[in-house]
Amino acid sequence: MIIKDAQFKGSFPKESMCPADGKPEFAFIGRSNVGKSSLINMLTHRKGLAKVSVTPGKTRLLNYFDINDEWYLVDLPGYGYARVSRTERAAFEKMIHGYLKNRSTLVAAFVLLDSRHELQKADEEFLEWCGENEIPILLVFTKIDKLKKSQLENHIQTIKSQLLKKWSVLPESFMTSSETKTGREDILNYIESILKNIPHP
Repeated sequence: MIIKDAQFKGSFPKESMCPADGKPEFAFIGRSNVGKSSLINMLTHRKGLAKVSVTPGKTRLLNYFDINDEWYLVDLPGYGYARVSRTERAAFEKMIHGYLKNRSTLVAAFVLLDSRHELQKADEEFLEWCGENEIPILLVFTKIDKLKKSQLENHIQTIKSQLLKKWSVLPESFMTSSETKTGREDILNYIESILKNIPHP
């Protein structure tokens, strides 16, 4: 897939207020500081399209980016919520769960996992919730350039083994690095292959 145009469409506090034009949507979500904004900028080749912050948890709304006037890339607030109150945490969960469960134009959600660390409790709980609610998800392992090949293989295998304790079959996964652009073509080609089978609105 060649991304010719990527435009910020808007930010919305709940799924019922999101665009109603029927374009397919691919959402991106992950624990705070997993590298989501950097990945979105890498995928779109638009530096600064998604705001990268040194402070985790800056995404507070459902952020829509119109890609090629064909589909939406949706940047969801992170889970794991660094430094937010219990009230804010509940509001984020309601927003995210409402979007994922009720958004009819959602094709799939890419769930980002930091390849440098073992599976965190927040990751495990979110993935379990997605499974229980039959949310179509894919796994994206980020920051793979930060590890040696042997370390990376061990980390990924450990995460997958942990997930297989509750999952009979794992979702499809992608290996990515925003620094080296590894995984960019894999993700975009996957999205393109799905879009070919979706009628245009």
